[in-house]
Amino acid sequence: MAELSQRTQQLALEYQRWHKSLLPPKDASTIHVDEVASKVASFYEKISGAVDYRDEHLLRKTAVSRKLKRRMLLKKNGEDIAEPLVQELIRGGHFQNDFIEESKIESIKNVIEKYVYILKNSPSAKEGQRSDFYGWILNIAACEIEETLSPPIRENALVEFMKEEMEERIRVKNGMSESEIAEQIYIAVQQALFRLDPFLIGYNLLKKWFPDWKNLKEDRLEMTAKSMHLVREKIEKTLRHPMAEKFYKICERYDTPYIILNDILSENPLENSSQIKDPESLERMIKKAYAEKVKTLKSRTARAAFYATFSIFIANILALLAFEIPFSRYATGQFNYLAMAIDVLAPTFLMFLLVATIRPPEKRNLAKLILETVKIVYETERKDVYEIKSAKKKGPILKITTSFLYLISFLLSFGLIIWGLYQLNFPPASYFIFLIFVSLVAFTGTKIREKAKELKITDEKESVFSFLLDALSLPILKLGKWLSVRWKKYNVAAIFFGSLVDMPFQLFVEFLESWRSFLKEKKEEIR
Repeated sequence: MAELSQRTQQLALEYQRWHKSLLPPKDASTIHVDEVASKVASFYEKISGAVDYRDEHLLRKTAVSRKLKRRMLLKKNGEDIAEPLVQELIRGGHFQNDFIEESKIESIKNVIEKYVYILKNSPSAKEGQRSDFYGWILNIAACEIEETLSPPIRENALVEFMKEEMEERIRVKNGMSESEIAEQIYIAVQQALFRLDPFLIGYNLLKKWFPDWKNLKEDRLEMTAKSMHLVREKIEKTLRHPMAEKFYKICERYDTPYIILNDILSENPLENSSQIKDPESLERMIKKAYAEKVKTLKSRTARAAFYATFSIFIANILALLAFEIPFSRYATGQFNYLAMAIDVLAPTFLMFLLVATIRPPEKRNLAKLILETVKIVYETERKDVYEIKSAKKKGPILKITTSFLYLISFLLSFGLIIWGLYQLNFPPASYFIFLIFVSLVAFTGTKIREKAKELKITDEKESVFSFLLDALSLPILKLGKWLSVRWKKYNVAAIFFGSLVDMPFQLFVEFLESWRSFLKEKKEEIR
């Protein structure tokens, strides 16, 4: 029987601790919300999540952030916000009913108070960048609130496990300091394993840099608040490191064994921790976990494509009603029904095409996966080495040549689209809207395709056709990437829900819960 590595043994113990944390608390009062109100609120959250689509693993954090920001508009202290915020999150289905202990409300109150203090005492909060800084702080606060209500024991353990493995394997040839390398590996591992967003990664960096972050004493809190804008700048600079993409590519390529090991230990931490000691049992479990992962990956990809397309589709309809139709009537006195139909349906068809052409991993992928998983689970004398080199500096001639070729591909890709729209008698005002939504869908669809490759560990073969397609699609994808950042910030449909629907609806749900409680009391009096 092979010998498990010390890291694997520690990982297994952490998964067992995580499994115990899932058991309902004994002899402790828990937070209960009305079941009927919860069903109504949960249904609303699904609609809201479709309109403002985020990756599945970020939905809960996004909900915490959205609700915290709304409540902070009316009240500015943790005492008034903590309990109703937690109740609202449970009603929305983000946390289990009758599971979170009532004592957690005090913890959430302290978390909110800490960030309110930082907002009030940070110099950046009193200068021109107040709005941007305010939003960033509340997003970080949302990360800590989510962690307090549901500690990510399993996720943190897997991140540390892979980070330590990668620190032994990655070699950098460009003079980076050890601390820089460690930070970039830590960031890349989080992105590769769980696709964490900049706020969650930033929060995790805060905890690394300030080990006492969750329990800052008064003097430390005051000092931290005064320098918080500098801390934020440091976090953003670390996330934008020029070598960050190279670290991510290495971690993303070799993350599959860790993902499969996560599935094996999550299924039954106690029993499977013992079974993985036997190589034959481990191989059998890898094959089983891999087959199940391929199935879930297909359904998850389809669901992500549907929600992302639906979100963009709603915004497209709003743009059509608010801008294109009125402009066409004003400018020409009529509008082209075929053009309007294509304007709405073409991005949807493009997303379908991008998702439908996703190919499953090759058969040899499983054999390599088994080999790589064995390497990280058992003690081995020799470790694989992954080298990262700095990109060679381009000379002036090469820079001019590549810029010229990119300009040609830009003119070709957008020129062909505009020519096609002209042939279909598209109104000129629709060109702009069409290019925006096609670029957004192309970028989102490409991201979904990349996520669908998370199980691939073998090299992909490139053809002349794929090279030409990349050259033509790159300008569209770059525009889509730029737009997606603004899309998340200025999503019209999401802003409409957040400003005009969200608050009245939550007031209605709270009223419904109070009314249900009142009826129950009266029924008990009759008995």
